[in-house]
Amino acid sequence: MSADIAVVVEHLEGVLAEVSFEMLAKGRELAAAGGGMLWAVLIGHGVTRLAGELGAADGVAVVEQEALAHYTPEAYEKAAAAALQALAPRVALVASSSMGLDQAAGLSGTLGWPLCAYCKDVALTDGALTAVSQIYGGKLLATAEVPGEHAICAMLPGAAAAAAGRKSGTPPVREIPPPALDGLRVRFKRLIQPEGGDVDITREGILVSVGRGIGSQDNIAVVKELAEALGGAVSSSRPIVDQGWLPKTRQVGKSGLSVKPKLYLAVGISGAPEHIEGMRGAELIVAINTDPGAPIFDVAHYGVVSDLFDVIPALTEKVKSRA
Repeated sequence: MSADIAVVVEHLEGVLAEVSFEMLAKGRELAAAGGGMLWAVLIGHGVTRLAGELGAADGVAVVEQEALAHYTPEAYEKAAAAALQALAPRVALVASSSMGLDQAAGLSGTLGWPLCAYCKDVALTDGALTAVSQIYGGKLLATAEVPGEHAICAMLPGAAAAAAGRKSGTPPVREIPPPALDGLRVRFKRLIQPEGGDVDITREGILVSVGRGIGSQDNIAVVKELAEALGGAVSSSRPIVDQGWLPKTRQVGKSGLSVKPKLYLAVGISGAPEHIEGMRGAELIVAINTDPGAPIFDVAHYGVVSDLFDVIPALTEKVKSRA
């Protein structure tokens, strides 16, 4: 049985995704536990130049083809399957992101390998693989012993520290023959970036983020007052944007924007995995929620179990008094 680990690296517009370095850090840990090699899998066109940023890996497997210049789930899934078949790792790590989950189930079906999604942790002990995954929208954690010689694990962002996987170097490159990509049903047309808004929340040092616990659009004014007093901006979870209460440019999460402010104050946000994916990189996370079992408290550094309307006005007044 192979003890090697493979990480399917994500990138967009020539930039490696933060979660790729997190997976490399976790992959390095798994490879050390099993005594195998750590492979980074790069898919695209003209991506070999990115190998120098993947020094945490022992080797980089590259699948290059002009048809892979832009991401489409069908083409990238076929390319990833070709790489994983060639490498035959004990564990293949993909991201629990829109791109990673696009491919994960198809890879599992194509390769016949079991898939564990939304993994918070993965461990190898004497060759046995154990995965800890979020279930029921992150309200519970399930620990599973994964059978078989190979497995695919979709890792949640933040499952490991990116710094440990961010190393430059010159790992050897192994070219994987690209698969036939004739007859693809999905083709790339163009990349449409989000429209510019009144504020770029990815550049803000302080974010006060509001969730469905706010109750109504009018109540957002309470949160906005605190954000202004702190010198920050208002952001939100997806339900607020879906309701039309705030523009898409304010949405934090997998289908919104990823942010890393110095302070992230989550107000009335339960903490679905999709939202946590976009904000868990914040330096300091403070959560206010009436539900003590809300998943947001699992990632918060400080938590307040209380009605936000009891806390926010008092906090705003306190901040203003010290201005």
